[in-house]
Amino acid sequence: MEAKAKTRYVRVTAQKARRVVNLVRGMNAVEAETVLKFQPQAVAEDVRKLIHAALANARVKADEAGERFDENEYIITEIMVDEGPTMKRIRPRAQGRANRVLKRSSHISITVATPADVAAAKEEVSA
Repeated sequence: MEAKAKTRYVRVTAQKARRVVNLVRGMNAVEAETVLKFQPQAVAEDVRKLIHAALANARVKADEAGERFDENEYIITEIMVDEGPTMKRIRPRAQGRANRVLKRSSHISITVATPADVAAAKEEVSA
């Protein structure tokens, strides 16, 4: 069973978010949550919550399909960070000048699936 989750307009630059996301790419979802719990970066909490949401979506899908659900089986098959809109602000400087401040945001999306689903998808593509 494959499940997705997405968070948008996270107030962190995509570059900083990718540093955290690269740590957990391809990991078991439960282990990834544990790893992110102890990361010092602020965005790690947002990514951890997103993984938790994806697992909750998988639980709902499994219940609807009448399948067994074990969150320890799920791995992170895809996790991406895209740039969101940039807020442009003005910062006053000396002698009447102004500097532009760019407040960047990002969109993070994740897909979790069981290894059996990943193997079935690879066979489907190669056939």
